[in-house]
Amino acid sequence: MHGPNFVLAIIAITMTAWVLNNLIRARHGYSISDDWGRNIDRSNPEAERHLRLLTSENERLAGQVGRLEERIAVLERIATDPATRTAREIDALRDR
Repeated sequence: MHGPNFVLAIIAITMTAWVLNNLIRARHGYSISDDWGRNIDRSNPEAERHLRLLTSENERLAGQVGRLEERIAVLERIATDPATRTAREIDALRDR
């Protein structure tokens, strides 16, 4: 490569690497950096508040998923158990 082509290739490689770096960082939950490598979200108090809200919502949803998994396990057990055993258990619950 000669002169301008070499410079353009370096610029293209650098910009591609920067875009890929930010895509990978965003996918894995890291803050995105600007042109000089500084994290954008660090100076933004609104981003901190948003992160706290997302964290609390994530905890709430994780609890909800756990409860739903338990309910699904019970429904699967009912669906796969023999009918006579399920009938006996229902009758035992009625007698309580």
